[in-house]
Amino acid sequence: MTPNSSPSSTAPSRRSFLASGAFAAVAVAGGAPLLAACGGSGSGSASKEGTTTGKALKKVMPSYAPTNLVQPDVQSVNGSSPGFTKLPDPLVTSVKSAPGKGSSFRVMTPLWGTVPKKDNPYYTAVNKAVGAKLSFDPQDGNTYQDKIGAVLAGSEIPDVMTIPGWNMQGQIRNAITAKFADLGPYLAGDAVKKYPNLANIPTGAWQYSVFGGKLRGLPMPNPVIGNAFFYRKDLVGSGALPASADDLLAFGKEYTAPKSKVWAFDDLWTCIQKVYGLLPDAPHYWQLENGKLVHKIETQEYREALAFARKLHDGGYIHPDAEANKDADSKIRFTSGHVLMYNDGTGGWKGMVTEQAAANPKFDMQALDFFAADGGKPVLWQDDPAGIFTFLSKNLSEEKIEEFLGIADFAAAPYGTEEFMLTNYGVKGTHYKVEGGVPTFTPQGIEEAQPATLLYIASPPHTIAFPDEPQLVQDYAGWMARQAPHVRKPLFFGMQVVEPQRYASLYTPFDDLQKDIRRGRKKVSDVDAAVTTWKNSGGDKLRDWYQDILEKNGSGV
Repeated sequence: MTPNSSPSSTAPSRRSFLASGAFAAVAVAGGAPLLAACGGSGSGSASKEGTTTGKALKKVMPSYAPTNLVQPDVQSVNGSSPGFTKLPDPLVTSVKSAPGKGSSFRVMTPLWGTVPKKDNPYYTAVNKAVGAKLSFDPQDGNTYQDKIGAVLAGSEIPDVMTIPGWNMQGQIRNAITAKFADLGPYLAGDAVKKYPNLANIPTGAWQYSVFGGKLRGLPMPNPVIGNAFFYRKDLVGSGALPASADDLLAFGKEYTAPKSKVWAFDDLWTCIQKVYGLLPDAPHYWQLENGKLVHKIETQEYREALAFARKLHDGGYIHPDAEANKDADSKIRFTSGHVLMYNDGTGGWKGMVTEQAAANPKFDMQALDFFAADGGKPVLWQDDPAGIFTFLSKNLSEEKIEEFLGIADFAAAPYGTEEFMLTNYGVKGTHYKVEGGVPTFTPQGIEEAQPATLLYIASPPHTIAFPDEPQLVQDYAGWMARQAPHVRKPLFFGMQVVEPQRYASLYTPFDDLQKDIRRGRKKVSDVDAAVTTWKNSGGDKLRDWYQDILEKNGSGV
């Protein structure tokens, strides 16, 4: 499995695997221990370390101090990602001197691509800049789950280890609590200001880096929203765009022409849920009504969303292959013009535009502004604030932890800095060149600097920066800025929660049920019986379990 949320959008060729669509769901599925009720064997003191909210959380949270070193071309609005249409010139220096003291660190990260040679000029330049010896040990990201388990089960772990949220399964979260250092004493409160680039990371990302009651992770921040309805503006033209559920139906009727092998839609279920204000999946599928937790499957909005999705099916507006669960080909259906609208992660937007530039110069892919079903303002639930974390071994001395945090501060330098360019592109003239304000990798850069390793140590806030596609920056950053005022935090936002194993399969039947309803095989009314079964099979007990969390620790908002 690969990640779907980009830490920064400045180097798409090295981050094509980071397409922020499915990421939120994948990260949530991983879960994390919060209370003794979900601690497993080998959790050590996890059950005693407890809460991740309220006063306990405030004590371990780093202060937030934005750096504002470089002014973007598209400003952030309510936490939206700022946009840069060009590479700043001159670059800014954010770290005045090498932070390291000559120590050696073994660093294990995932890698989706060809492993670069050890001690190559990129690594040599990085080690010189940070003043330490970083020995990277990148592992195949597609099999990283197994590798993590094997390493953590052993007696020797790397000094530094990156673990994506979706890989935190089984006993891995217990091992995180047992084997990695508490960074709170070095970063909590104003202590983080010793590391200005780390202090620039939003509070939500740090909140999600708390495991077993302690701040243990260095986060890779996510954008506030990562999914969109995409449509082919070049094929739709300048006509009115859908701004309500009824408008979507009308769009489907207008543009579906099966004889011409054109359908209005691919599978839109992810974003239809947003139109109806539905909460995400675990642990965010609860809302509070009159002091009682209500699951998304119990709401009227859930049924209304299913009924609407069924109308798209009944109208014949969805491509048959999408109806047949052939999701892997959704992008091909969209770029070929057989589908005019589909939903996807925004992290893949740049790759789609770049790929089509030569093949179809008229290709114009845009994101539709969200709306409520009745045409009013939408309620958009924020994605998880981080999804990939880097941990430091608890066997490191205090001096080495402080030294590495200085290196992490270097790695977290924001776009427009000398440090960012070295981290993400390598040495100018050797690994990349700049022409017309656009940085591009050289062949040597593709081999040595493009495979992502150093960026996992710590990352700056999400940025939309495509100097080679300035119009896309305006489109993407502008779209997110318009959506951000409608973003709300779900009840357990930023809380690392894993449900007890006995409830693990409770929600699974609803995945098949919603597909059966949307595709005409079952009725919306069948949800009622399924909810009754869910409640009797443990749903009400799960509700009580979450209620206990809420009463003891408060919410994450």
